[in-house]
Amino acid sequence: MTSQELCLLPADNDRLSNFCGQLDTHLRQIEKRLHVEIANRGNQFKVTGLDSSSVQVTCAVIQKLFASTENDELTAELIHLAMQDASIDDMLETLATVAEQEVAIKTKLGLIKGRGTNQQAYLRKIVTHDINFGVGPAGTGKTYLAVACAIEALQTEKVRKIILVRPAVEAGEKLGFLPGDMAQKVDPYLRPLYDALHEMLGFERVEKMLDKGIIEVAPLAFMRGRTLNDAFIILDEAQNTTTEQIKMFLTRLGFGSTAVITGDITQIDLPSEKMSGLRHVLGVIKDVEGISFTFFEARDVVRHPLVQRIVSAYEDYEQKNNIKP
Repeated sequence: MTSQELCLLPADNDRLSNFCGQLDTHLRQIEKRLHVEIANRGNQFKVTGLDSSSVQVTCAVIQKLFASTENDELTAELIHLAMQDASIDDMLETLATVAEQEVAIKTKLGLIKGRGTNQQAYLRKIVTHDINFGVGPAGTGKTYLAVACAIEALQTEKVRKIILVRPAVEAGEKLGFLPGDMAQKVDPYLRPLYDALHEMLGFERVEKMLDKGIIEVAPLAFMRGRTLNDAFIILDEAQNTTTEQIKMFLTRLGFGSTAVITGDITQIDLPSEKMSGLRHVLGVIKDVEGISFTFFEARDVVRHPLVQRIVSAYEDYEQKNNIKP
């Protein structure tokens, strides 16, 4: 057994109460996740674990969470997110991450920060590259962070418009013909993007921007022939593009534009005879200079903890049964 003591300053009773939680529920949550024991008297804490790595990571997480109590009310969800990178398998990387300066995107909602190593790297790449790929399971923040970057780029006048693109492919069921004009037909497929926009900008402002064409909904099938200058383009659910569509989309990029392509190659809804454009393009352009790639895993999921376990269970099942996504 290994133990380490630490002192949390300032010794503020309100902040310590916020940090520990009612009946020390927050401490118990950290103990259960990181397989350690935490004892405290006032602002003096002692962490005990089976190995020094688990103790080190727990101390780093405690300090990070206590620092956040200066401005935030701690909840079980916030603690879960703070520990996303604190898995036993990746402890040394986590310690470096805690010390590393965080990237923050400024929106009307406030500062939006990447949760963990992969999300931080994803944000850095979007800021520094013109074409960016975010590939991984649901709930890893691929689309949400892309929308946050788009809003910041628009507000700082780096781009003149945001263009939302998504292939109109049903998730395993036929929905039939949808009524309305082109935007109304595509709206159901873009709901995750709209939800993020509404959360960050507010419903009324988003509607005004849509009316003025500052935010544009562009069905992927109708992108051919366009050159997109001074725009931030998000192609969501790219695993459902064909090889021809993804090539067409990537060649639309004009000067002053940024493109983010997100997708999950384990959830392809195309007919079995069609190859996913996303899977194909990752092999074709993997060595092209100026394009960034971020690959998310189950441990990057920032939704309900059960979502992370479900994703991991599917990955394990597919590996054991040699099933290719």
